[in-house]
Amino acid sequence: MPVPIILDCDPGHDDALAIMLAAGDPAIDLLAITTVAGNQTLEKTTLNARRVCTVAGITGVPIAAGCARPLVQPLKVAEDVHGGSGLDGPRFPEPTVEAVPEHAVDLMYRILTRHPEPVTLVPTAPLTNIALLLTRHPDCAGRIREIVLMGGSTERGNRTPAAEFNIHVDPEAADIVFRSGVPVTMCGLNVSHQALATPDVLARFEGLGTELGRVCVQLMTFFAATYRRLWGFEAPPLHDPVAVARVVDPGIVHCVDANVVVELGGRYTRGATVVDPHGYVGRPVNARVAVALERELFWDRLIAAVDRLGGRTG
Repeated sequence: MPVPIILDCDPGHDDALAIMLAAGDPAIDLLAITTVAGNQTLEKTTLNARRVCTVAGITGVPIAAGCARPLVQPLKVAEDVHGGSGLDGPRFPEPTVEAVPEHAVDLMYRILTRHPEPVTLVPTAPLTNIALLLTRHPDCAGRIREIVLMGGSTERGNRTPAAEFNIHVDPEAADIVFRSGVPVTMCGLNVSHQALATPDVLARFEGLGTELGRVCVQLMTFFAATYRRLWGFEAPPLHDPVAVARVVDPGIVHCVDANVVVELGGRYTRGATVVDPHGYVGRPVNARVAVALERELFWDRLIAAVDRLGGRTG
């Protein structure tokens, strides 16, 4: 049976591909797409979710806008990575898919309490919406099967030397999520940097012969230029679909059990995820932490999902 999920995102080039994987893979039942401020402002990330659903022919999945700023600190967007629109590269048509007039947290709570089985939350963005859901509605925790997130790292960061972007934007929200008691799987930079969109991968998307395949190539080509300029990568890592792939098939993303603490007070390390798989400090395990990616399986599932969507008429 398909796994019911809510995808919480901030599109974002890699979020766009995460949406396509979640909507196009038969192993997932995509119940809703919720948006949050992160890669760009809430207005732009919500527009981008509508754009992606329009070009991919994704209809019947409600899109709801959530929090416009982090819980405590001011919002710092990633315009240097994703451009002024948050989704620079392709020329998108005017979106025909609309957002619903309901706050993302309210929509998540309604789905969680009414769905016949527990639902998996897949946040690929700052965790503001998820933290607000857990604090405002603690009764819903038992309705969450697990939280499979893209964020953090077992190694170094990509926004500061210690902090990955999604955690860096709202460390307080991430702290709430990791301390919630809900099962958490963390797919961080250490594993998403294994999902490189190399030229052979782009050729496979181009080879689909669809407009959606070409949009994916344009997205990753822009992203490649960014990663080459900022970090010296020869090919861009596609972070966010890794979390979705873990739900599609847990065998694609290998994990270890660990305690994870979010650093809130460090002068140089605020937003870091402190991962302790060896039990050095004696804290209990509170997360599965991704450590390895089956790269070929990952790309096979993502390309197949885009291929399915590309055949839709909307």
